[in-house]
Amino acid sequence: MNVPAPSVGAPAPPSLGVDHVFYDGECGFCHWSVRFLAARDGAGRFRYAPLGGPTFLALVPEEKRDSLPDSLVIHTAGGRVLVESPALLHCLGRLGGGFAFLAWLLGLLPRAPRDAAYAAFARRRRRLFAPPADACPIPNLELRARLDP
Repeated sequence: MNVPAPSVGAPAPPSLGVDHVFYDGECGFCHWSVRFLAARDGAGRFRYAPLGGPTFLALVPEEKRDSLPDSLVIHTAGGRVLVESPALLHCLGRLGGGFAFLAWLLGLLPRAPRDAAYAAFARRRRRLFAPPADACPIPNLELRARLDP
């Protein structure tokens, strides 16, 4: 069954399956982002794995890997790979509620300025957010259940 993806900002129905959020394991902001999403994703719409890990290598086609940034990368349940502002809007939209509304509002802006703002922040994120003190911080039990290698 091929279910169409929701429009940006629209809450995704649970039937769409689970998206994978790939993150930079050495980035404090990326760790914060994973914890932020997991704390607000009571429906379990996301699973989390490090960039370059076995799950990433299994799901993201080799020809796409070299062109991806070292920040958040989303692999949707439908097989799309999203980066930069589309990845952010997708995640906010899947959380639903006020986050979906925020995604809708941000989605009204043209993609080029959204991506430029995302890239500007991504370049500075390591200076703004301290890296995790541990190479692999121990998550709570709920998050641990949604981590992939």
